[in-house]
Amino acid sequence: MLKEYRTIKEIVGPLMLVDGVEGVKYDELVEIRQENGEIRSGKVLEINRDKALVQLFEPSQGIKMSTSKARFLGKSIELAVSEEMLGRVFDGMGRPRDGGAPIIPEKKMNINGQPINPVARDYPNEFIQTGVSAIDGLNTLVRGQKLPVFSMSGLPHAELAAQIARQARVIGSDSKFAVVFAAVGITFEEADFFISDFRKTGAIERAVMFVNLANDPAIERIATPRMALTAAEYLAYEKDMHVLVITTDITNYAEALREVSAARKEVPGRRGYPGYLYTDLATMYERAGRIVGKKGSITQIPILTMPEDDKTHPIPDLTGYITEGQILLSRELYKKGLTPPIDVLPSLSRLKDKGIGAGKTREDHADTMNQLFSAYAQGKEAKELSSILGEAALTETDKKFARFADEFEKRYVSQGFNVNRTIEETLDLGWELLALLPRSELKRIRDAYLDKYYRSAPGADAKSEQ
Repeated sequence: MLKEYRTIKEIVGPLMLVDGVEGVKYDELVEIRQENGEIRSGKVLEINRDKALVQLFEPSQGIKMSTSKARFLGKSIELAVSEEMLGRVFDGMGRPRDGGAPIIPEKKMNINGQPINPVARDYPNEFIQTGVSAIDGLNTLVRGQKLPVFSMSGLPHAELAAQIARQARVIGSDSKFAVVFAAVGITFEEADFFISDFRKTGAIERAVMFVNLANDPAIERIATPRMALTAAEYLAYEKDMHVLVITTDITNYAEALREVSAARKEVPGRRGYPGYLYTDLATMYERAGRIVGKKGSITQIPILTMPEDDKTHPIPDLTGYITEGQILLSRELYKKGLTPPIDVLPSLSRLKDKGIGAGKTREDHADTMNQLFSAYAQGKEAKELSSILGEAALTETDKKFARFADEFEKRYVSQGFNVNRTIEETLDLGWELLALLPRSELKRIRDAYLDKYYRSAPGADAKSEQ
């Protein structure tokens, strides 16, 4: 029999203090039953001797301390999991929000997960095709990797997230592929966009969606990504699926964390965020990976909008430390009408070299990737020089590089949100663009690959081959 306490002493915002408790544990679930029979729920945030600080999942308005009872349930927040989750939409606490019946659970799992033994981790080395050239060709996503997207307010990161969720797949594998999509603190319009896009394209059939709206309680925002990761762990490690977890927007998650920290009167860290922000983010990001002996895997693409477009802001800064690279969206490219506006030069995938090459993508991938990076950087430099000194100051070679940079942005980067390119199409397009340059300038590609691919590239004429 669970004991009830009538010793609620204080309520401040989403926090409640219960006195005289016994045997209560950190993170334990709590039910607050009011005199009229209404029940609100929360979890234990802190314990000090016989006092328990409870964080409420719902607003605290209307709770009468004198007549309400607190009951500690002896367990943490759990998610009911089953393969029936695929194709369903849930709220931030794992309750169905698509009008369907509740899941009949195969089991219930603690949303905080189990730490992965570092020795049991397998190295990420398999290519995931997103269908987006700027990612597949230049900043390749590898199975088991965590690769965040750094966006800015007003940029189309939602469209990019939906495109990756629709198109992503593991090439050359017969394992099932699933997408777990967590929307954190988004507007109703954004939620409607994601749900209708997934349903319209059929992507919903292999997806599990968790949607937390901007007007939902802050504590729910903190639980939503963990709900998604718990569902992903079940599908990956118990159902042998390759799972891609996309979370948008991590900034909303961090804001909720700051709100709760302020209510607890904690000493703030950088920009008012709690000092444990790094640790907290790491507990989510580090749940990605592959485990030795398990067929399934979890790959993460967290999406965050950088406050004030600042890469040094604590959220993108700490995310960059924990994860293996970043895909950066550019306001300048978006103003030019490029979609998706991925800025390839500051973007980085630290594991890309592990997922490309013969048997994974194609033998020429690494060389063409390095050459495209180099040529685009030279082309941008030539265009900057031209804007200062005029086009007359450019050499003929500089003009070719400047033209290459323009074509690269228009044809390679800007593919739209509905075009799904195979890795072969992406690599072939790279060769088409490199054919705009003289062969003598392609110094980062081995002669064997130039002999095989450069001659057949449309636009490579006899003169430029010399």
